[in-house]
Amino acid sequence: MKKYIFLLLSILLIVFGLFFYFLSVNLFTLGYSFLEYVQFISRRVEYYLLWIGVILLIYTIKRKER
Repeated sequence: MKKYIFLLLSILLIVFGLFFYFLSVNLFTLGYSFLEYVQFISRRVEYYLLWIGVILLIYTIKRKER
């Protein structure tokens, strides 16, 4: 049961993280360069949700059920 909760949580974090990445792609239309875009997303906390979700997903899949 615990494995399914972690799996669901990791999928939600990945979805939210991807949402913010795709939302910020609009910065290119405002004249941001790729380097400015990378600097912008590296300073924001919500962009780490994708990577936390991926790490949690890998951990959940690799973890053995007792």
